[in-house]
Amino acid sequence: MGAGLVGLGTARAIQKHYPHLRVTVLDKEAEVGAHQSGHNSGVIHAGLYYKPGSLKAKLCLTGRQQLEQYCAEHGVRFERCGKLVVAADREEKGRLMALAHRALQNGIHVRLLSPEQMKEYEPHVAGTAALYSPETGIADYPGLALALKAELQGLGVQIVTGAGVQAVTQGDVQVLHTSAGEVQARWIVTCAGLQADKVARMCGAQPDVQIVPFRGEYYDLVPERAGLVRNLIYPVPDPRFPFLGVHLTRMIGGGVEAGPNAVLAFAREGYRRSQINPRELLETLAYPGFWRLAARFPKVGTYEMYRSLIKGEFARSLQRLVPELTAGDLRPGGSGVRAQALNRAGQIVDDFAVQKTPRALHVLNAPSPAATACLAIGEHLTRLAARNFGWEAPPSTVRLSA
Repeated sequence: MGAGLVGLGTARAIQKHYPHLRVTVLDKEAEVGAHQSGHNSGVIHAGLYYKPGSLKAKLCLTGRQQLEQYCAEHGVRFERCGKLVVAADREEKGRLMALAHRALQNGIHVRLLSPEQMKEYEPHVAGTAALYSPETGIADYPGLALALKAELQGLGVQIVTGAGVQAVTQGDVQVLHTSAGEVQARWIVTCAGLQADKVARMCGAQPDVQIVPFRGEYYDLVPERAGLVRNLIYPVPDPRFPFLGVHLTRMIGGGVEAGPNAVLAFAREGYRRSQINPRELLETLAYPGFWRLAARFPKVGTYEMYRSLIKGEFARSLQRLVPELTAGDLRPGGSGVRAQALNRAGQIVDDFAVQKTPRALHVLNAPSPAATACLAIGEHLTRLAARNFGWEAPPSTVRLSA
């Protein structure tokens, strides 16, 4: 259930390891990759930021290599272009050094640059120091979703779009009641992204988290100013705060994107400010975890909302990286919605999270770098499914815990 990159990658791994099984992929939208998979920044992450030993760190490293190979073999556009992580002042330089240490712990190649060396990569950037990550890249993720769909159909996997699951009848053979008819299944794997907790509950699970949607809004640089950015320019993340901060990204299809900020979305699929789902908004506002998160970061939350409304403030954030940028260089771009899993204590679930029931696996949290790692996540979920459902274990090159 779910035809985003994680769902498609999982269907691929299951079908390849267990060709005798009949695999069906269901999605309520008209096409695959309609939500987070098709509304992200298009970055192939190297894995600089993730806690050493975490699933995110392990799967990002393996998944990036698999992704690049897959794209090369299937004609999906990608480019290993590299990125700069820029420290704007002395305090950020200290955090940059800590980030360099973490990158090395994760097996990621980085190079520390002086202000003069930074300009060899990005002539218009400013700062006290930077890390250069040569393994970071960009990709056509909607194109990847379509390539996976075509491959799966060639393998005999049935992909049913326009099939929103409305109810699930439990039993030795489970019956999924969808808007496209009934589907029977012995086992279910749910990769439902923005609807992950609801779908898990529909299948009889009791997840201890709730998805809270945060909209990330982007601007595009006007074409005549896109030359200010060669590839990718990122700020140094502040570990005290849950979001990375606005950055500049050259897109695989051309142009440069700036963003995202992070504001509460008023609908789980609320890509515009005007999109409001009263029931979903009420569910968020009634959830104690949301208010506890907001209480921990009142200034950050208020500033993100202010920057969402004031274009000049958005430009000032970008000027910490590229001082020549002005508000006039920005025009409204796209947006995405991040499916953020929160527990009732208001703690963000930072790593990949999967809940098991006897006949189902539920992906409750698949944050960035899920697109980068989608093929590795599929392999990981297939190994979990084998243990959970009593299948013969597939071959494995990476041993990971749930």
